[in-house]
Amino acid sequence: MENYEKLRIVGRGAFGTVHLCRRLTDKKLVIVKQIPVEQMTREERQAALNEVKVLSMLDHPNIIEYYENYLEGTALMIVMEYAEGGTLCEYLQQQGNTLLEEHEILHFFAQILLSLHHIHSKQILHRDLKTQNILLTKQRDIVKIGDFGISKILNTKSKAQTVVGTPCYISPELCEGKPYNQKSDIWALGCVLYELATLKRAFEGPNLPALVLKIMRGAVAPVSDKYSKDLHQLILRMLHLTPEKRPTITQVMAEPIIINSLFNLHSEIGRVKCEKKLPPLPPLTPRIIDGRSNSRASHRSMSKNVILDGSGGLPKPTALSTIFCWGNNISPPIKLPLPHNDTQVMQVSTGRNQRAAVTKNGRLLLWESPVVGAESMLPGAMDPEMPSFIPRFLEGQSAVTIKHVSCGDLFTACLTDRGILMTYGSGAHGCLGHGNYHDVTQAKIVEALLGYEIIMVSCGASHVMAVTNEHEVFAWGRGDNGRLGLGNADSTSSPQPVPLEDCYQASSIHCGVDCSALLTTNKQLLACGSNRFNKLHLDTVSSDGNCTQQVEDVHVFTQAATYPLNQLEVRHVALGTSHAAVITDQDECYMSGSNQFGQLGFKSEKASTRQPHLLQLPGDTRIHLISCGDMFTTAVSTDGEVFSWGKASRGRLGRKDGDNFTPSPLNLLDDEIEVTSISSSHGNTLMAAKTK
Repeated sequence: MENYEKLRIVGRGAFGTVHLCRRLTDKKLVIVKQIPVEQMTREERQAALNEVKVLSMLDHPNIIEYYENYLEGTALMIVMEYAEGGTLCEYLQQQGNTLLEEHEILHFFAQILLSLHHIHSKQILHRDLKTQNILLTKQRDIVKIGDFGISKILNTKSKAQTVVGTPCYISPELCEGKPYNQKSDIWALGCVLYELATLKRAFEGPNLPALVLKIMRGAVAPVSDKYSKDLHQLILRMLHLTPEKRPTITQVMAEPIIINSLFNLHSEIGRVKCEKKLPPLPPLTPRIIDGRSNSRASHRSMSKNVILDGSGGLPKPTALSTIFCWGNNISPPIKLPLPHNDTQVMQVSTGRNQRAAVTKNGRLLLWESPVVGAESMLPGAMDPEMPSFIPRFLEGQSAVTIKHVSCGDLFTACLTDRGILMTYGSGAHGCLGHGNYHDVTQAKIVEALLGYEIIMVSCGASHVMAVTNEHEVFAWGRGDNGRLGLGNADSTSSPQPVPLEDCYQASSIHCGVDCSALLTTNKQLLACGSNRFNKLHLDTVSSDGNCTQQVEDVHVFTQAATYPLNQLEVRHVALGTSHAAVITDQDECYMSGSNQFGQLGFKSEKASTRQPHLLQLPGDTRIHLISCGDMFTTAVSTDGEVFSWGKASRGRLGRKDGDNFTPSPLNLLDDEIEVTSISSSHGNTLMAAKTK
């Protein structure tokens, strides 16, 4: 609390104390929730952290703003916006018996609608919407929803089962113990609208049984005749006993009486008063030298990172990043288009058909190839010379900052800067972690991992693993060969904690097609799943090459037993379909597994070797980045040169010559570009480079 000055206690709740504080840096008043966590169970701690997770996802003018959270001693401190106008409940009580005008009611209600719409768009249920949780600014003209301590985040089909919330606002289905969904929030919203119109709660009783009985009957006293028939009808529709017959949030927003209020919000609130008119800019006049315009000279004076487009128009900046793509019949490598020239890509990942990237400003960028029309399949039709790719940003990502992405087979996982994991795509094998096998078109939060801060996620072909900031590992998806490390070969659609011996602390995780590898904080290599061709270094092999034990499948994470990987510190692992690459702390790269197509980087009579091969690049340069595909390998050296080797068919190696059993340069980049990220999957490679 050294950055805040405590002023007074403004509330106490089930989880802790609420302080009004002054932030010392700018003297701004803020609210600090102090939540003791020492005596909490793990479930209670996750519930306390849930408000932090929810608030960090939301960014809306009608929702209390989240600033930060931190641990102080044994308490979790959550810092958020202070609304000086008190609660809507207090405001209505101060009205006495004087009813609000209808335009006042709709002014407040429209703002509540907008905030709830934003919440539902994030697949979040508030579950405790009431006038006590609706706050007002100092001028009491803007409302802000707060108190997300019991909010529930949903996946596509699930419904919350827990009975929570203030009894006066709970829905009939909750009274019957039925699942909670968005329509229960609509019921609570109807109760709030009724309270705005009558200054009384819709349902009250001397005790809980009497209250539940009134809610189950659904009968409310009529509102005043001073209000329009449309307002009467809207309240009754929102308080319908059957959830399916209640309107959705978008249907409520489309009501004629609501549309005008929504329009007024956008046109009136936030209007900026202009005190003085800025003088017009002087006309652009080219300098005249020797009687001629010197516009060319002015262009030359611009930054070297500015170029002219081909039409001779205005100058534009050079691209900050270049994205290369090859494989799946694309050869030589092509440059993928970017939405804007100033788009800077930090990390890329490719799956069987997906191509994804994370930008510097935290957006997830995708490239899609248009479906080829049926006419191209006619006899004699010519295939296009090169497929075109259309870039687009992930939808529904406002207020979410992505820091990492990983692609599997037809599904994708992305990680936010708050440690929240989201997945979308094919639900086959339960790879999305939502507890079911449904497909999801937009990124959804993996609800089971809320309360944990995920620092890394890795997708295999059909399974996923994640690591938390406390070195815990979770796994889900297909379990064949023991690839999940759970001690069996069972599959699961929900994240499961992976058992590790106490001496191991996970720092990173790497998923392959049928196996997984884990690096510990002290740089030891552990692996589980299929060890065919000893690609995971789990065979017991001595320094003289003598193999005393061969291992095929391992169902729990086991430390590498093959010399020299059982004695070296490892900084990176790349897993292909039947081979793998391990880079040590000394920048030495060891290849292992199948060498049928030369993917290990050397020519041999044998199709595989259970002895690790020390990779040698031309000129004895060291490996900086490496990625393994199905039958090939791609690497970037420390001096920035790109190499590929293995099976050449379908453009895997980025060139049209034959298979290469030794690393061969691609001659892809110039001195002005530096590779920052590379990803290979099946027969694809995606690579990002930045301008130096």
